[in-house]
Amino acid sequence: MKLLIVEDNERVSQFLQKGLAEAGHTVDHAANGRDGIFLAATGQYDAIVMDRMLPGGIDGIAIIETLRRTGNKTPILILSALGEVDDRIQGLKAGGDDYLVKPFAFGELLARLDALVRRAQETRPETTLVVDDLTMDLLTHKVTRGGRTIALQPREFKLLEYLMRHANQVVTRTMLLENVWDYNFDPQTNVVDVHVSKLRQKIDTGGKQLLRTVRNAGYRLTADE
Repeated sequence: MKLLIVEDNERVSQFLQKGLAEAGHTVDHAANGRDGIFLAATGQYDAIVMDRMLPGGIDGIAIIETLRRTGNKTPILILSALGEVDDRIQGLKAGGDDYLVKPFAFGELLARLDALVRRAQETRPETTLVVDDLTMDLLTHKVTRGGRTIALQPREFKLLEYLMRHANQVVTRTMLLENVWDYNFDPQTNVVDVHVSKLRQKIDTGGKQLLRTVRNAGYRLTADE
């Protein structure tokens, strides 16, 4: 995970950075509110550990409220010495996802971060499909293989998307007609074979073959030999 710690207490921040790095995570640190809000807004983090009382004129609650107001949904674990019920309620209402009171056990903090990131990943919409070095961005409709951009027609894009969503599975011509062309199987049509052939020429040129014909069955998109 890539994590941001916003904490002004040097002893606590060093303890967190050391422990999280030893657990295999990448950690950035901000020691005041101004640096904290800048890093949180511009960096791509899996989660943020946020102290409430910070120097720099911006406290942790203000940072959280600003992030949520601008659409930033990065999971935030509030870590604070303020542990009264009203304090916890205020932090959670501001947009914090969890609240841990100082002093704390590092194992519990790590478990809470894992749970926050796991929950966020489960609810995050899928925007990228990947099979080996073939990548499809569902938002921009950009397809690349090994860094090379592949230009696809709308039908080819839809065909490849279906194949990538069913990677390593045998996909029949009937399945493709029903899900890519939206009509029932006609045994006389060769529309699937024609489009698959054109698609194969585009994605497999100069690289390992990914799109394969399975005799008497259909097609399979796979990186396996």
